[in-house]
Amino acid sequence: MTVLRPRPAPVRPASRASSSLTGTQRVLGRDWRLAAVFIGPTLILIAGLILFPIVSSIVTSTTERHGAESVFVGLDNYTALVNDPVFHKGVLNSFVFTAYAEIFKVTLGLIAALMLHHMRRGKAIVAGVILLPWVVPTVVTAFTWRSLFDPIFGSVNVLLTDSGIGPVLAAIGLVDSWPAGWLSDPELAMPAVILVNVWKGIPFFAVTFLAGLKAIDNGLHEAAMVDGATPWQRFVHVTLPGLRHVMIVTVLLSSIWTFNNFDLIWLMTQGGPGDATAPYVMVAYSKAIQQLQLGAGAAVTLVMVPIVGILVLILVRMMRRSDLPGTGDLGRSRLSPAQRKAMPWVIVAVATVVLAWISPHIIWKAALVLGVCVLLAAAVGRVVSTLAARGNRAASRLVNGVGSGVALVALLAFVLAPLYWMTVTAFKSDDQIVMRTNDLWPTPWSTEQFTNLFTGREFGTWYINTILVSVASTVIALVCAALAGYALARLKFRGSESFTVTILLTYVMPGALLFIPLYQLMSGIQLNDSLWALVITYPTFTLPFATWLLVGYFKSIPADLEEAALVDGCTRFGAFVRIVLPLAKPGLLAVALFTLTNAWNEFLFAFVFITRNDYMTLPVGMQSMIFGDVVPQGQLAAASLLISIPVVLMYAFGQRFLTEGLTAGAVKG
Repeated sequence: MTVLRPRPAPVRPASRASSSLTGTQRVLGRDWRLAAVFIGPTLILIAGLILFPIVSSIVTSTTERHGAESVFVGLDNYTALVNDPVFHKGVLNSFVFTAYAEIFKVTLGLIAALMLHHMRRGKAIVAGVILLPWVVPTVVTAFTWRSLFDPIFGSVNVLLTDSGIGPVLAAIGLVDSWPAGWLSDPELAMPAVILVNVWKGIPFFAVTFLAGLKAIDNGLHEAAMVDGATPWQRFVHVTLPGLRHVMIVTVLLSSIWTFNNFDLIWLMTQGGPGDATAPYVMVAYSKAIQQLQLGAGAAVTLVMVPIVGILVLILVRMMRRSDLPGTGDLGRSRLSPAQRKAMPWVIVAVATVVLAWISPHIIWKAALVLGVCVLLAAAVGRVVSTLAARGNRAASRLVNGVGSGVALVALLAFVLAPLYWMTVTAFKSDDQIVMRTNDLWPTPWSTEQFTNLFTGREFGTWYINTILVSVASTVIALVCAALAGYALARLKFRGSESFTVTILLTYVMPGALLFIPLYQLMSGIQLNDSLWALVITYPTFTLPFATWLLVGYFKSIPADLEEAALVDGCTRFGAFVRIVLPLAKPGLLAVALFTLTNAWNEFLFAFVFITRNDYMTLPVGMQSMIFGDVVPQGQLAAASLLISIPVVLMYAFGQRFLTEGLTAGAVKG
């Protein structure tokens, strides 16, 4: 009998790849040479324009200017802030502005996302319209709303008076008197700029929440319906938990941006009346640029680093969580189910107490407005749920349709009214604007404002400057981000994880921490008052995001395609150019669109670095058109229309690529 013995498993020799690695490759990684070439440009820009300026800012904060020289003063600039009432007011203003804006953006953005999610027809068109406030430049937003709030030439007071709403607002105490001085009354100026920030921020929340709603498994809702859950119960126990991660990341991102906001408030109120709306960033700008005390200004920004840093670290943890297997519930084990359930209510209670303490004149007004919106939405939902439970599905669908229609009309009116006002004002003559004739429809339509804009000002030069700076900075950011993103996604080298974390940290690094040291840097190399200053510094806020997004997009491309090309004799760089880049076209277009529009809209750096008219970009040039109390309403409206058209057209053309690129990047990045 033949005994069949199993063949012993062959002893595998040591991997050729590992045995062929040199000592340096074992320490630094297999692809460290190529990675150094790919990451080098991005590393130089981030180190030179972000990390070094932050270190320089720390050094500057320990100095004080005495005449033409700076003297070391240690921590004197920091200790002086303890008794500085202007700084205290600026910090409180930043907290108030951020807290109320985020509350309203979350609530209204979620309502808008739910309406869009349940729409069967026209969803893409409505989403595109809602996106407009986020797309249009901040300078357009500020000047349009400033014109609307104008007590003489604006239409807010007129419309509210004619509709009878204005006197009611005064009767219930939402405004002290009627007609209201929205931007001149210290009690109303902060709510007014919060309203404008909410108007501009709702689209960002609505779009991200809508993406989160699409990602929720429909089977969970169907299972809840089978178990007899009401729509409200499905919303609380299925929808909200499914949106938790998206909501946290969105709120953290928006909070960082809002807390460090400068351009919107400066363009609308310049921090006034008095210091009623001045955030801490404006206090830093006043000390560093207007008073030429760079050390004191740097100290103001650095004192706020711990607060921003906490938000950034939480955000980085949340954004990286999806990349780590088994971390979907990271951190949950530390809290019991009862504690997790109570945590949101504890946060709400603490936030309410703090806001009531620092802004007693705002909190009850905000609670009233927010409560009305939430109660109306909840009431419609309750009626629909009750009718459906009783089997009256026709009436339930009718109430749901009418309620959603009314809410959608109100949302679209809120979104489009300022843009409509800007458009019709641009086609009014000066006489129509001054005499307040035909406010809502120019009669006749006139091109007088456009003619005056190009004949009496350097508007054409500003336009060309903006195009040159935007295109040049976009090309730099796109090339560097593509190389670095590919290296982080594909190449094996030591330090890739640390560099990815650095990218995420610099991605959310606010410009408020950088404009003072960058101003010093540009002055030191004599690039202030030149377009090169903007071309060089704009990648500070576009390159980190572009790199992070492309890392996620490159990870979504199958690596087998590159490996096949490498087997066929193609070099790694050749595979990158011939295989990866063509497949990454949606991600590249999304990055190009994002960086181009951010450079097109940027205000703070251009405002600080440029003072000469012939080097100004459009946002700064438009701000320079205002002389004291003389505001050329018509020309500003015409300029706003002309600066908005290219951005809107770019987003209309690239919306599909932007959505695809952002989705892939967000999932993997």
